[in-house]
Amino acid sequence: MSPSTSSETSETAAHRQILTFQLADQVFGVDILRVREIRGWSAVTAVPETPPHVLGVLNLRGAIVPVIDLRARLGLPGMDATATTVIIVLTVMADEGRRDFGLVVDAVSEVTDLHSSDIRPTPAGLGDSNQRSVPSLATLGERMILLLDIDSMLSGEPEVALAS
Repeated sequence: MSPSTSSETSETAAHRQILTFQLADQVFGVDILRVREIRGWSAVTAVPETPPHVLGVLNLRGAIVPVIDLRARLGLPGMDATATTVIIVLTVMADEGRRDFGLVVDAVSEVTDLHSSDIRPTPAGLGDSNQRSVPSLATLGERMILLLDIDSMLSGEPEVALAS
């Protein structure tokens, strides 16, 4: 391995890009490589007997994509859709393979560069489900970003995340 390749590899390992978005007064982030697309808010088709945080499904160019109200999934108070409400279509990696799903969020903020020194584990004592969904936090100056682990967040819900 050449010296330039080695430094590029360590730079990549220490650098990560995330898409940040708003939910209530909090800023969340997901790995930008998991984002398939960002769509404006549109109605979805409700499916009977799904968990309350599952709004329904969306037809995305022939693929049926489950749509989750992230506010409800994370236990935040509900809110009606506004002009800035969007659906972020993400890819989840699971034992059964890749699966796309949509997250309804209040607004998309920006793509942010993080370095490993910006990321801290979520403090212990917040509950197992919180640490599974939000295993780490990023601090950028005074700003705090809750980093979602979308694979872990949906691993307990195969009927939603992995349905065909």
